[in-house]
Amino acid sequence: MSYFKSSDGTDIYYKDWGSGDPVVFSHGWPLSADAWDAQMLFLGQQGYRVIAHDRRGHGRSAQPWDGNDMDTYADDLAALLEHLDLKDATLVGHSTGGGEVAHYIGRHGTARVRKAVLIGAVPPIMLKTDSNPGGLPMDVFDGIRAGVVKNRSQFYKDLAVPFYNFNRPNADVSQGTIDSFQAQGMLGSIKGQFDCIREFSEVDYTEDLKKITVPLLILHGDDDQIVPIDASARRSVEIAPNAKLKIYPGGSHGMAVINADEVNRDLLDFLKN
Repeated sequence: MSYFKSSDGTDIYYKDWGSGDPVVFSHGWPLSADAWDAQMLFLGQQGYRVIAHDRRGHGRSAQPWDGNDMDTYADDLAALLEHLDLKDATLVGHSTGGGEVAHYIGRHGTARVRKAVLIGAVPPIMLKTDSNPGGLPMDVFDGIRAGVVKNRSQFYKDLAVPFYNFNRPNADVSQGTIDSFQAQGMLGSIKGQFDCIREFSEVDYTEDLKKITVPLLILHGDDDQIVPIDASARRSVEIAPNAKLKIYPGGSHGMAVINADEVNRDLLDFLKN
């Protein structure tokens, strides 16, 4: 198992497979690098170097009490790219990982970045505010916090259902996918995951999006029950200067799993063109 030490000495786990142009993946909450299995296997087989880390407090990375904030997450991603001395990388972020990718670029620039992809991503901001009336009310995120505190194992099992749209009519429900979601969540730290709720809900990534001057592909399902498309992707594509949005009709928040074949094709096409 591969680890590197971040700037504050935290051990961060990562996978680094294959060779070729680097593609770096940032996962969603409360998951781990394993959430990218379908994409990493496929792109690795297509001749790309695929890299994914477990965010601090998640997966196999260390579980510090402090530092569970988006500035530090972005700095950890920067430390990973520096540790591996990556150049011309494509950064791919899902959900919270999309915020991490955006904030990395906003904070560290694009010197090591060729392209970026946001999938079901949280930018520009999830929380309903005066300037973001289409966002979700704080009660939603307080409910997530309460669920994590009360019984996060059951909460993650329950959350997986709308995450993958398994509650929709005629859904092809996979118990294995639900179990994997719960298992990935339970591998992480309750403190790190609790703190991270603020980072995916209250942080405003608008200024970060403005700094993504490299080509940006945004993929989002129009039936995403976790990060509704109107307050996220539809706004992000208007803010980032070189962005393109592809909408997945009926797509869920977990589209990288449920629509893995299509997501993989779209990523490969974006990487090649």
